[in-house]
Amino acid sequence: MKLNLATLLLAFAAILVVVVTQTRGMAWTPWQVAGFALAAGSFLMLVVARIQLGSAFSVQAKASTLVTTGLYARIRNPIYVFGGLVIAGGILWLDRPWWLLIFVVLVPLQWFRIRKEEQVLEARFGEAYREYKLRTWF
Repeated sequence: MKLNLATLLLAFAAILVVVVTQTRGMAWTPWQVAGFALAAGSFLMLVVARIQLGSAFSVQAKASTLVTTGLYARIRNPIYVFGGLVIAGGILWLDRPWWLLIFVVLVPLQWFRIRKEEQVLEARFGEAYREYKLRTWF
């Protein structure tokens, strides 16, 4: 868990450096304010989701634990949801709305990954996972 927290702190520090260096003397538009708020809030929720997932986190689909509490009590894939919102907010903050086309590639890739994870979880946890899916969004 210490390595995970260190990684999150490092990511937060890197983001903070980018924000500070990129915003000096910048006249913020309403879209940039909204994008920054979306990215910052979503990043915080992403951190919460990652901490709540704990040791069940893995890069490849595996089923060690079925996490159904915290954010996972309402959203099956909060890391994907909030990660996407961080990207969208960052794109708006950078005032590059046409970069939102990234989602044309990102969403299908994430959808494929989610389906693979669902198969692994359903194979491991069976009816408990199917019931969990009925109670949660995405």
